[in-house]
Amino acid sequence: MMNYSETLNFIYNRMPLFQMVGSAAYKEGLDGMMAFDERLGHPHKSFRTIHVAGTNGKGSCSHTIASVLQSAGYKVGLFTSPHLKDFRERIRVNGKPVSQKFVIDFVEQHKDFFDVIYPSFFEVNVAMAFEYFKEQKVDVAVIEVGLGGRLDSTNIISPDLCVITNISIDHTNILGNTLGAIAKEKAGIIKKGIPVVIGEKHPETDSVFIGKAKEMEAEIIFAEEATTVNYEGTKSFRKVPYQHFSINGQKIKTPLLGIYQQKNMPTAWCAAKKLQSLGYHITDEQIEKGFKGVIKQTHLLGRWQKLQDKPCVICDTGHNIAGIEYICQQLRETPHKQLRMVYGMVSDKDIDHILPLLPKDAIYYFTQAASKRALPAEEMQEKAQRVAGLKGRCFSSVEEALNTAKAEADPDDLIYVGGSTYVVAEII
Repeated sequence: MMNYSETLNFIYNRMPLFQMVGSAAYKEGLDGMMAFDERLGHPHKSFRTIHVAGTNGKGSCSHTIASVLQSAGYKVGLFTSPHLKDFRERIRVNGKPVSQKFVIDFVEQHKDFFDVIYPSFFEVNVAMAFEYFKEQKVDVAVIEVGLGGRLDSTNIISPDLCVITNISIDHTNILGNTLGAIAKEKAGIIKKGIPVVIGEKHPETDSVFIGKAKEMEAEIIFAEEATTVNYEGTKSFRKVPYQHFSINGQKIKTPLLGIYQQKNMPTAWCAAKKLQSLGYHITDEQIEKGFKGVIKQTHLLGRWQKLQDKPCVICDTGHNIAGIEYICQQLRETPHKQLRMVYGMVSDKDIDHILPLLPKDAIYYFTQAASKRALPAEEMQEKAQRVAGLKGRCFSSVEEALNTAKAEADPDDLIYVGGSTYVVAEII
């Protein structure tokens, strides 16, 4: 029998994951997933589910909803992607990752079936999560969509609630190159008679969601319309910083510090309140506890995460146009003497449109993560100079780039690390 490392190598090589090779790993359609689910005896039917989609924010919302449910005493499965450090992060129960033994045993038990249906990496991942949640007898699982929605492998579940955080341009080679087209794919998770919370209103996408909800006779709740939000800033409690909100009069604080959480938190709050009305036993006090304890209870990483002080080092996994816009705004608003950017991207992102958004007054340390999808640092440097007039040096590893930036920084400088999930993964 293979050990854990050999098992991961087997599934990575047998069915390359999207993280490593991009759209070549994408498998359209649900036939393979449904065949795998049939083999397992439909494990997702043994627990309740909440389905979360969106271009940005679905990770923060999924973790926050899971934390609220944990605070209310439920045994909660949480399925997310991609992982940062270890594959097991994708499948958690009450914040604890799936065991190595379960991963090994699952692959060993089903690897012969792989030659029958040729599943994608993500299909294996989803099937493994559903089987694990059944084995662990979870009460409810929060299931994050991998890509899109309509044809995503997770879209075989019958959830109690659907959540779509927002829509922006990303994965255009798969989902379409307009907001309306992308919204149509995300709206594919809306089910017959199942309520859906939409995080953000947008003139190009509202009609898509309203039309789909009407077709499916599903209640639709726009969080922006359903909430009155007063943002009360970031304050520290026992030296731990929290963002403070008043949402429809309820005091909420979260340790997730990115300003984009000002969009995500009302969405997650609406989802929690809707679960209350659907019969979930959740008090307002437990909602507050869940928001406050999201990092401690679910171990979410990489969302405007401070790694050190003097100089301040911040990392964030935001990597598409909408995410970068929020990050650049927050960089401008964060006090610093000199901004230093340790930056690397994957080659299949909208690089020519992202680079002009980046700060012009920063010192750049262009780098590349250890991924086949990584844009070579030299190519990144050339594009940055040509497209956006950004200047900097090249480094063959993220570690070398960050260490150089820290060595050259004054205590009052700000070092930002990002551009792709893989860059952040290598320094957390």
